[in-house]
Amino acid sequence: MFSKFTSILQHAVEALAPSLPLQEDFVYHWKAITHYYIETSDDKAPVTDTNIPSHLEQMLNILTQEERERESGETGPCMEYLLHHKILETLYTLGKADCPPGMKQQVLSFYTKLLGRIRQPLLPHINVHRPVQKLVRLCGEVLAAPTENEEIQFLCTVCAKLKQDPYLVNFFLENKNKKLEAAKDGGADLVKKDPSSPDTGQNQKQNPSLVTSALKEAAACQATSPGEASPSSVHTTLPNSDNYNLVSSLLNLTKSPDGRIVVKACEGLMLIVSLPEPAAAKCLTENTELSQLLTDRLAQFYRALPQSMDPLDIETVESVNWGLDVYNLKEDAVAFAGKRALISFLSWLDYCDQLIKEAQKTAAAVLARAVRERFFVAIMEPQLMQTSEVGILTSTALLNRIIRQVTSEALLQETVYFLLGEETGPETPVGITQHPLRHRLIEHCDHLSDEISIMTLRLFEHLLQKPCQHILQNLVLRCLEERNYMENKQPEEREEREHMENGQPHDAVDLEEDPLFSDLSPDNRLSSPDWLSCSPPPSTEHTKPDGKTEVHKIVNSFLCLVPDEAKSSYQVEGTGYDTYLRDAHRQFRDYCGVCQRWDWRSSPKPFEKCNLDSPFFEGHFLKVLFDRMGRILDQPYDVNLQVTSVLSKLSLLPHAHLHEYLLDPYINLAPGCRSLFSVIVRVVGDLMLRTHRIPDFTPKLLLVRKRLLGLEPEGMSVDHVTLLEGVIVLEEFCKELAAIAFVKFHASTSTSP
Repeated sequence: MFSKFTSILQHAVEALAPSLPLQEDFVYHWKAITHYYIETSDDKAPVTDTNIPSHLEQMLNILTQEERERESGETGPCMEYLLHHKILETLYTLGKADCPPGMKQQVLSFYTKLLGRIRQPLLPHINVHRPVQKLVRLCGEVLAAPTENEEIQFLCTVCAKLKQDPYLVNFFLENKNKKLEAAKDGGADLVKKDPSSPDTGQNQKQNPSLVTSALKEAAACQATSPGEASPSSVHTTLPNSDNYNLVSSLLNLTKSPDGRIVVKACEGLMLIVSLPEPAAAKCLTENTELSQLLTDRLAQFYRALPQSMDPLDIETVESVNWGLDVYNLKEDAVAFAGKRALISFLSWLDYCDQLIKEAQKTAAAVLARAVRERFFVAIMEPQLMQTSEVGILTSTALLNRIIRQVTSEALLQETVYFLLGEETGPETPVGITQHPLRHRLIEHCDHLSDEISIMTLRLFEHLLQKPCQHILQNLVLRCLEERNYMENKQPEEREEREHMENGQPHDAVDLEEDPLFSDLSPDNRLSSPDWLSCSPPPSTEHTKPDGKTEVHKIVNSFLCLVPDEAKSSYQVEGTGYDTYLRDAHRQFRDYCGVCQRWDWRSSPKPFEKCNLDSPFFEGHFLKVLFDRMGRILDQPYDVNLQVTSVLSKLSLLPHAHLHEYLLDPYINLAPGCRSLFSVIVRVVGDLMLRTHRIPDFTPKLLLVRKRLLGLEPEGMSVDHVTLLEGVIVLEEFCKELAAIAFVKFHASTSTSP
C-alpha cells in the first residue's frame, strides 16, 4: 500500500515539475531504477509493486520521442547514454536474476518494445546484440513459464529484425570454443574484465546486496549458460561448434502447452529459415534440432491416425493451413472417426511444406531429405508395403493426399525420389524391381481390389500433374528416348492412309471450320511459342501441297476406331466430340506452362542417332496401363474411367516422343511393340466379335449410357452391363484423344511464324 502511495506521489510531483531536457529526464528515470536496488533490501516484493515498470516505460517514450525529433539515422544523447552505459546489459542481469520477482517479464517487454519502436538499426551495436543474445538464451528454459508470452514476443521481434537485415544473424551464431575458453577464467573475472560488463550508472562500491548478488549470479551463469558445455567438457566439443540459440529457444517454445505460443514459435522459425546467410543455414541444419522437430511431430501425428479410414474422408476433408485448424471435437467426432487426428497431421504437413518452401536453398534440401528418411522411409513405407488390403487402401489414400498438398520444390523432389527412386536410365524388364516401392505401387494399379487399383491410379494421376520433370522421366520418357518402338527403316506410304485421304467416313469432322477455334483471338491461343519446342514438327509425309498438316487423318483415325454400331453418343444431346475440345485446350495450356522450363527435346531424336537395334521395353508403368486398357471391356466402369484419365494426362504432355508414341496412329511399330493406338485397335477387334453375340445390343447400349448420365432411372438389370459400360468409355476416350491431337496441332500452327 505504501509503495503504491509513493508511486502516485511521484507521478504528481513529475506532473507539476518543469519539463527537463530529454537526456536529463532519461538519466533520472534510469537512476531511479538503480536507486531502488540501493535502498531496498526486500527482494520478495513483486516488481509490479514498485516504480520500475513506470520508469522503464518512460525511458522508452523518451527514446522514441528523441528519434522523432531528429533526422533519420542520427543517434541522440539518450540513445548514446543507453549504449555507452550498457543499460541493456544491466537489465539482462536483473532479468536473469528475476529480482525483484517479475523483473524478467519487464526486461523482456522493454527489449521487445525498444527493438520494435526504434527505427534506426540497433542490433549492429555490440552493447545491443550481445545482451539481446544473452536474453535469447533465457527464453524457453521452462515450459509453461509465466513469462512465455513475453519470451515469444521478444523472440519474434528479433526474428523480424533479422529478416530486415539478414547479415545481422551472424551476431547470433555463437562459437562454443570461445565461450569455453572464457569460462575457464571464472565468472567473477567476467564482471571485472569483460568490456561489456554492465554499468548501473551508480558507484559499484555503494551497491548493496541486491545488485551485487544479481550481477555476480549472472556473471557466473555466463560461464555455463544454457546450450553451452561446462569447462570440464571442452574436449568433447565438435569441430563445427556454432550455437544457434535463437533457433533452440524457438524450438523449446514449440513444445509449450499453449497453442498460441506454439504458433508464434513456428512463425519465428519460418522467418529464421528464410535468411539467406550460408553460415546460418549450415548452423541451422547441423547444430539445431529443427529437422528432428519436423519429422518427429509428423511421425507422431501419423501414428495417431486410425489404422482404417474411408479414402473418401481422407480425400474430401477440408484443407487446413497450419496454425488455423480450429478444434471442434463434437463436430469432428460426428463427421468421421479420426477427423481431428487427420486435420492435425495435414496441418503439420502444411507447416513443414511451407517452412521448406521458405527456407534457404541448402537448408531446404537438408530438411526435405530428413523428412524423406525419417518420415517417408521409416514410417510410411512399411504401411505401403503391407499385404492387408485395408491397410494398403488407407495408406495409399493418405499418400495421395500428401502428394496433392506438397508444393515446395525440395520436399516434392524428395517425395518423388522416395516413391520412384532416382533412376533416369533406360528401364529393363529385369530391373523393374530395383526400387521395391515403385514396383509395388505400379503393381497396385492392377490389383485384385478395384478400390486399391483406383486409388493408386489416382495417385499416379496427381503425380503426373506435379511440376517435377523427374516423375515423367522416371515413369515413361526414359523408355522412349531411343525411339526403338519404331522399325529400323523409314515407313512407306500405307494403304490405309490412301484410304483416309481419298474417302473420309461419314462422321469425319471438318476441323478447320470448327467454331470453337475459328474465333480464337491470338490472346486466347497458346501465345508462347516455347511449348512448340516440345512437340514434333510436321512430317512431310503428312503434308498436303498447300503445306497444311493433315491432322484430319489423325483425328479421324481415333474418331473412327469404334464402329458405328457400337457408338451411342450421337443419340444423346451434348455428348459430341466438340465437348472435349475446350477441356483439352485448357489442360494442354496448363501443361505447357509447367513444362516450359524443362530441358525437353525440340523435335524427335533423329533416327540416325537412335539405337534402334536395342530391344524396346515400354516400361513397367506403361505396360500396366496398356494391359488395363486392353481389358477395358471386362473391367468395372470406375476403373476404366481412371485408366483412361491417366492415359489422357500422358497424351497431353508436350513431349516429342510421348506425342509420337501415344497419338500418332501411323508410326511403323517394330515387331512385338505396341502403342496406345494398337492397343485400342485390338480392343475394337475383340468388341466386333462380341457385339454380334448380344441381342438388342444397340438399344441396351443407349439405355446404359442414359443411366450413366442420369437421364434414365435405374430399372431392370441389363445383361453384359460391364461390357456395355466399357464400350461407352472406349468411345468417349477415343473422342478425347482426337480432341487432344487436334488441340496440340492447332496450338502449333497458331504459334508458328
